[in-house]
Amino acid sequence: MSEKTAITPAGHTTPPARFSHGVRKGGILQVAGQVGFGPAVPGQAPAPVGPGLREQTLQTLANVQAVLEEGGSSWEDVVMVRVYLTDTAHFPEFNALFDEFFAGLKGAPAARTTVYVGLPAGLLVEIDALAVLD
Repeated sequence: MSEKTAITPAGHTTPPARFSHGVRKGGILQVAGQVGFGPAVPGQAPAPVGPGLREQTLQTLANVQAVLEEGGSSWEDVVMVRVYLTDTAHFPEFNALFDEFFAGLKGAPAARTTVYVGLPAGLLVEIDALAVLD
C-alpha cells in the first residue's frame, strides 16, 4: 500500500493547525482548503492579498494550483472542487472569475459544490480540490 505524502509548496504559509496543504496517496491528491493569502513573509502573519473577492479568488485558485503542481498534478486531473463563500451575494461574481480563470481549460474543470460559511476575518473565499492521477 502506498504511503501518504504531505505537500507544501515553497512560499505557502504555515497552516494554523496540524494539517498539510495537500496530501498525496497513490493516484489521489487532496488539496486542503486554500485561501487568498499571498506568499509567506518571515516574521509576518498571513494576510489576504486584498479586500475584494476578485483578488482573493484569483490568489486562492493560484494557491490551489501550486499545491496541485507540487503534488505532480494539474487542473486537468481535478475531479472535484469545493468552494466556500462568506456571502451569497458573491456567487455571480465568483462564477465569472471562475470561468475567467479556467477559460483555457478544455471542458469544465471538475464537478463543483459551493457552500456559504464563516471564515476568519477578512477572508471571503476558500477552495479545496480533489485530483485523481492516472
